[in-house]
Amino acid sequence: MFLKILSLFWVCGVIVAAFLLPPPQSQLDEVSRIFFFHVPTAWIAVLAFFISFIFSILYLKRKDLIYDAKASSASRLGLLFVILATISGSIFAKSTWGSFWNWDPRETSVFILLLIYGAYFALRSAVESEDKRAVFSSVYAILVFVTVPFLVFAVPRIYQSLHPTDSVINAKLHLQMPPAILVTFLASLLGFTFLFFWIFKLEFQINQISNKSLEE
Repeated sequence: MFLKILSLFWVCGVIVAAFLLPPPQSQLDEVSRIFFFHVPTAWIAVLAFFISFIFSILYLKRKDLIYDAKASSASRLGLLFVILATISGSIFAKSTWGSFWNWDPRETSVFILLLIYGAYFALRSAVESEDKRAVFSSVYAILVFVTVPFLVFAVPRIYQSLHPTDSVINAKLHLQMPPAILVTFLASLLGFTFLFFWIFKLEFQINQISNKSLEE
């Protein structure tokens, strides 16, 4: 309970700081404040898909359906946070580029990621056998995770993008934000990470209760 209350005040503190500090990028004015929330949601999506990847490997190794349930929960949250990152990015795009969607390489790569993990749940819903569903889903989650770092990190750097680059780390791998903004950004990352694991635990527990009620 203490950690939950602490996380609540932590996230509230991040929100207050994000709007009291000067905009992270002065040339983009107030809209750049979305940086404190957009980047962490994208980070959580990658983290969630990585956790799904790990639990999928564990399922194939141990054949315990608990791991499949955890992989599914992680992928579901990953998809949710990709949607949140897309929405926040679209708000930024509208204010900066005049349109919610521009088929920018980064926007396009995230859209492809949405389709890939949407297909993951389509696959799960198409297979009735619990064991076969777990096997097919695990193999799929392992294979498609290879695309995550490529789509999230590589594609936007290979092709020319409207998206701001080197906002956090420059080409020499040096942090380049003022201390107050950096502290707020890192606090946001930590707060979103804790929030993710909290929701992940709740999601898994609800999923288990739902499955037990269906069996009865």
